[in-house]
Amino acid sequence: MKVFNVLHPVFFFVFVIMVLTSESVFGQNGAKRIGLSDIVNGTFRQDTNVGEMRSLPDGRHYTAMNKERTMIIKYSYLTGAPADTLFDVKDARECTFNDFEDYIISSTGHHILLIREKEAIYRRSFRSSVYDYDVRRRVVKPLNESGNKVMIPVFSPDGRMCAYVEENNIRIKKFDYDTETQVTRDGVINRIINGATDWVYEEEFSVTNLMAWSPDSEYLAYVRFDETDVPEYAMAIYGDSYYPYEQRFKYPKAGEDNSKVTLHAYCVETKDIKALQTPVDSDSYIPYIRFTPDPSQLAVMTLNRQQNIFNLYYANPKSGVFKLIMKDENKAYIDSDWMGAIRFSESGFLYVSEQDGYAHIYQYSPTGVRQRQVTNGNWDVTRLIGKDEATGTVYYESAEESPLRRSVYSIDAKGKKTCLSTMQGTNSASFSASYAYFVNHFSNVNTPARISVHETKTGSELRVLRDNSALRNKLSEYAFSHKEFTTIVTATGEELNAWIVKPANFSESKKYPVVMFQYSGPNSQSVLDRFGMDWEQYLAENGIVCVCVDGRGTGARGEAFRKCTYMRMGDLESRDQVAAAVALSKLPYIDKNRIAIWGWSFGGYNVLMAMSAGNGVFKAGIAVAPPADWRYYDTVYTERYMRTPKENKKGYDDTSPIKRAKDLQGRLLLVHGTADDNVHFKQSMDYAEALTQAGKQFDMQIYRDRDHGIYGGNTRMHLYTRMSEFLFNNL
Repeated sequence: MKVFNVLHPVFFFVFVIMVLTSESVFGQNGAKRIGLSDIVNGTFRQDTNVGEMRSLPDGRHYTAMNKERTMIIKYSYLTGAPADTLFDVKDARECTFNDFEDYIISSTGHHILLIREKEAIYRRSFRSSVYDYDVRRRVVKPLNESGNKVMIPVFSPDGRMCAYVEENNIRIKKFDYDTETQVTRDGVINRIINGATDWVYEEEFSVTNLMAWSPDSEYLAYVRFDETDVPEYAMAIYGDSYYPYEQRFKYPKAGEDNSKVTLHAYCVETKDIKALQTPVDSDSYIPYIRFTPDPSQLAVMTLNRQQNIFNLYYANPKSGVFKLIMKDENKAYIDSDWMGAIRFSESGFLYVSEQDGYAHIYQYSPTGVRQRQVTNGNWDVTRLIGKDEATGTVYYESAEESPLRRSVYSIDAKGKKTCLSTMQGTNSASFSASYAYFVNHFSNVNTPARISVHETKTGSELRVLRDNSALRNKLSEYAFSHKEFTTIVTATGEELNAWIVKPANFSESKKYPVVMFQYSGPNSQSVLDRFGMDWEQYLAENGIVCVCVDGRGTGARGEAFRKCTYMRMGDLESRDQVAAAVALSKLPYIDKNRIAIWGWSFGGYNVLMAMSAGNGVFKAGIAVAPPADWRYYDTVYTERYMRTPKENKKGYDDTSPIKRAKDLQGRLLLVHGTADDNVHFKQSMDYAEALTQAGKQFDMQIYRDRDHGIYGGNTRMHLYTRMSEFLFNNL
């Protein structure tokens, strides 16, 4: 294991300050001090609540719940005026509840599913009580006969049926006959899952639903998970009784067995289930399935276990025949998010690939022939929005202007590009079904969220939904510093983006302590031109300079920068934080003996790595919910960047904080929740044991029955008070 006792010359940095804002970087006119409760309790939280604006198929109207969650109202995109009330608990017959949490409208509008009493399972999955509202009869009744909570209800395209998962089995409700059919019967908790996904698919592919209806509503395709051979993790839940109990779930750690996934097609008419023999290795992934407009073409997206080969197949649900339509290979790994973002239409499909070194959009024919590269340049597309089939215009978001910013673009069939977002900063848009209108969410470092409705063709702004004027007025009462954007240039010409926040009464003649903020995970970004008033403002209020650096491996700067950490995740990332700290220490107003670093999750891991590789540059560090060795973490995430421990033993050893515990320098606060299903509490426990055996003193803060987010009740206030006091006492 290599220990960096001497800083390599490549890591002597120079600072180049680029202030991207037009306003003064120093405080507002007010004199009010920022308290920790202001940060934790949301005093500076932006108002982004415009309701869940969901486009109706006509593209001219959208729906949203009222604030009381008792009604579903139809609005006009053009005027914003209400056009109709689609559901009201007071008017619906046989409605036994007073409000609801969510809803799904069928394609015909004849049925609306009302979702209540959500019960979280993991990060994205949940069970809920679901009710069917028959619009024509104005009657509400439970979706399923048992009354049990269900998962992922999905309407058939003709709106006459709904598939859902109950206790790991798929059932179908037929509204015309008010009947219920059980499709699968082998579902067993922690063994067999039908239609829904296992823990690792949900966490790393961001998918909870692997059911797909054919466009003619004749077939329901689904993925079946066999978790039998996946190792089971037991997590103690302490609760309020005298005895804890165990929560047990299947969690595949790096190199261990994954669920065995198989693909099936259920015929609604015959009730037969056909096994579709996907032509891939048994340990391959099927992260996404989706029908094209052709009911004989089920798009099946697969990744090999190393995640560097993506195959797109079309499977016929009736015959079971597969045809390879497209193959994308990468010397490192495929970004699976782009698989989920594929847009299918009559004219083919759009796919984002990094084949020219940047993430760009490509148009393919229905048979998989690449027709053209839609976007190109030395910048990344960051989101594929979709395509207006009527005009051939493609819509997307990108970092074309700057890696620190996001803009919304359209590009027509002839290649003419138009920037639809007019303000510099971070923009994100949601379009109506017809692409005639879009809602833009904008903010920059000085401007809280501004949400507005636009007409796409003319680009004209129709109205502002939220401008956060109340927050702007509130900010004028406080003394604080804006973020300054910084470029850090290495001796070899490597440039790293950063921001810095100084105390409002900053003086060049003083010496200040520093806290470095970072996340640093693959393809992440913490340095963006967007609004945020977080913990850095409280620390700056208390005389600490706060700095955030996006090192190598972070996003929106092309594939080479993004993937240079491949097979050694954590090495370059931690060295970049060390090098940035050394550069900061050379500034005249920085006290080089009082530099700290903190982070959460991957950021917490990088704290442990940096404090072990930093040769004492960090006086203190805070690691919240940190991975302590990639062998402990899940297969999909870890192997994407590191391959398996068997393939890459040296990479795992060299990037293990546990194996580097003896090299840790500086005072450490280690924080973890005991019910963390993501980064298990055992990781911190084993790291603490390694520190103990190495004779390293440290502080530790444990939160009973808290998950990876460590929140609930007074928990967040306690956590940030604990971390703040730790820094004040050690800097």
